[in-house]
Amino acid sequence: MAVEMHGPGGAWFRVRRVGVLVGYGVVGVLAHLAANVAVTGTLPATSPEVFRVLGLVLLIRFGASILFDLSTSQWRFISVADVIRLGMATVSGSAALVLAARLQQGFFPMSLQVVLVDTIFYLCITGALWITYRASFERVRLSRSPRKPTVRVLVVGAGEAGNLLVREMERFPTGYHPVGFVDDDPAKQGARIHGVRVLGRVRDLAKIAMAHKADEVIIAIPSASPKELRELVSTCERSGLKFKVLPGIIEVLAGDVRVGQLRDVRIEDLLGRDPIQLELPELSADLKGRSVLITGAAGSIGSELARQVALHEPGILVLFDQAETDLFFIEMELREEHPELRIVPVIGDIVDSPTVERVFEEYKPQRVFHAAAYKHVPMMEANPIQAIRNNAIGTWKVADAAGRHGTEKFVLVSTDKAVRPANVMGATKRLAELVVLELQEKYPEMMCGAVRFGNVLGSNGSVIPIFQRQLEEGKPLTVTHPEATRYFMTIPEAVQLILQTSLLPEFRGRIAMLDMGEPVRIRDLAANLLRLSGVSRDPAEGIKYTGLRPGEKLHEELTAPDELAHETAVTKVRLLETPGNSGIKVLSCISNWANDLETGRDEVVVDALLKQFPAINNGTNIGARTRAANRTFEPSARQIPVARVDT
Repeated sequence: MAVEMHGPGGAWFRVRRVGVLVGYGVVGVLAHLAANVAVTGTLPATSPEVFRVLGLVLLIRFGASILFDLSTSQWRFISVADVIRLGMATVSGSAALVLAARLQQGFFPMSLQVVLVDTIFYLCITGALWITYRASFERVRLSRSPRKPTVRVLVVGAGEAGNLLVREMERFPTGYHPVGFVDDDPAKQGARIHGVRVLGRVRDLAKIAMAHKADEVIIAIPSASPKELRELVSTCERSGLKFKVLPGIIEVLAGDVRVGQLRDVRIEDLLGRDPIQLELPELSADLKGRSVLITGAAGSIGSELARQVALHEPGILVLFDQAETDLFFIEMELREEHPELRIVPVIGDIVDSPTVERVFEEYKPQRVFHAAAYKHVPMMEANPIQAIRNNAIGTWKVADAAGRHGTEKFVLVSTDKAVRPANVMGATKRLAELVVLELQEKYPEMMCGAVRFGNVLGSNGSVIPIFQRQLEEGKPLTVTHPEATRYFMTIPEAVQLILQTSLLPEFRGRIAMLDMGEPVRIRDLAANLLRLSGVSRDPAEGIKYTGLRPGEKLHEELTAPDELAHETAVTKVRLLETPGNSGIKVLSCISNWANDLETGRDEVVVDALLKQFPAINNGTNIGARTRAANRTFEPSARQIPVARVDT
């Protein structure tokens, strides 16, 4: 859209533009005179022909500048595109001079040799003016800027990202002074980029940093894989210097690399997951205008589900959770981001049938994402009744209500601990999976399915926040076993894949498994976090092994031996074929358990769970502890506890 400029500012712009155009013409005249001197050894004698030629040069250079829009270029922002336009204007002008000389040789006497030299001189003089102006402007700007403490930095990576970064450091008062690059490309050794030399290879970083008195290292290789980044971090650590990293490759490709984007290396960088695209047309088509219910909406997975669903304009978004404060904050965040969206926060317990019924009757959700669950393995070993009530019975109550009220899709958020469960939490989540699969038969018009995946980075109560708190308190990082491994995924990626899975027609009545990549040793995770924290502590001293807790496995699995995984249209989603699913009926069993719990027969329910999953009682005496707990309280005084809905 064109902007009309009025007033003194607009008048100044017009005067400046005319002045610049005249300047190009004057430079053309000077270049032509210099070309005559270069070719003939002397200035041309004063004559009408000479004045006619100089007048023609002035007009042609003036006109070419207008034609190629050179007058609108801000010299302090000159780019390659401006240089190309200058070249085109110069060559076109010279061609016009040659044509005029050929057509009117007597009227405009000039030799082809003079025109060629004139072309070179004009380009060089104009280019020199541009460079001088830009360099002077940047020097004046730097001299007038507030003085900042200068940090001498060594840049790892002399590619596009390093180039953009150093250019900004040289042009703006960033507080950084690049002393050199290190890069493993042999062709770049000794080269200069924006006047900064490539000093050597990455393996020599410590020696180079010491020789050039670097204060800090910047890793400017956004395309580095997690493995490559881990190696770079190890090399940086040996130098004893602080180090930072640049943003992802998408920003580099867009030319959007700034010093302000520098940040510390995060543990997620070393684990590595591909970036996700939050807004997808197919998700918009599925969610737009529809009523969506998310249980456990205040938890880590539930809140991210709410964020990503909100991007696709649902008609109404119902956020169901028992945690009042956390629900308040996610509601406030969504209202700020999506003021036009109808958001309904519901504080409630998923095992409270009247509350669940009211939600379905009033808001008639067409899509239900069931993320409410107890997740902490040792906590559920100590509280098996609450795990059964929330994870198994709660899933049954929500999913059955969905089927009775015409919900079109019901998606259960499951866990890798449901595979051959060795603990109460995993067993109750496996029951939840079986509940959903059996309800598919009961309500064939509703698409039911479960999405199974491992740990997510940074979720409430997960290992990384615990490690970070221990670091802040100066305590050693507690790891259960030196060989313990877990699968990890970022929360946004897991949620995106859950939503994409819900779009697959073949997901109906199936369990989906997300591709979690390779399992990560928790010991390595702790060691990496120690290194990245800058704490100068030997991992052998900074890590404390506590032993596996009740119910914990050494290694998690994503599929059972009798489950077959099949590829889908979504790259990181596989659908599982479980031969034993149809042979296990759990709905009547879960219904009976709910009645037993209401009448105080907790030990009956626990014994039934142990018979169904005998591996979960391995050395933990769950049944005996439950019976002891029942003897501690009188049945009349026992209350059905409110199940916390977390993710």
